[in-house]
Amino acid sequence: MSDPRHERRIKVLQKLFACTFTQGNLERCLLEVGDEEFVEMLRQLPTLDEAIAQVAPERPLAEVNKIDLAILRLIMFESKHKKTPKKVLLNEAVELAKEFGSEGSSKFVNGALARLLLDEEAQSE
Repeated sequence: MSDPRHERRIKVLQKLFACTFTQGNLERCLLEVGDEEFVEMLRQLPTLDEAIAQVAPERPLAEVNKIDLAILRLIMFESKHKKTPKKVLLNEAVELAKEFGSEGSSKFVNGALARLLLDEEAQSE
């Protein structure tokens, strides 16, 4: 049996991927009623993207695989808004990348998030 938190993250990831695939989808999703946490994540995309761009300067966001970017955004948002341990988030991101990404996704996601989450953790100490 799968972990319900993992299943929830998969659903949010799929929704985030769909909403951010094109600009028109994003605008439609921002008008969505009923899932305030998800809409808040969409509103914070510019801030999340800025942090992601800083740790992966060799790959402009426009060149990052869209599912990898959605995974990074989802996990970064959760790290800022929930008390989930950073190592759990990192492991979850790698699992999502293996499940939904391309062959190199898990390495890229792991490297970028390790820098993001560990830097964030070091700053909060």
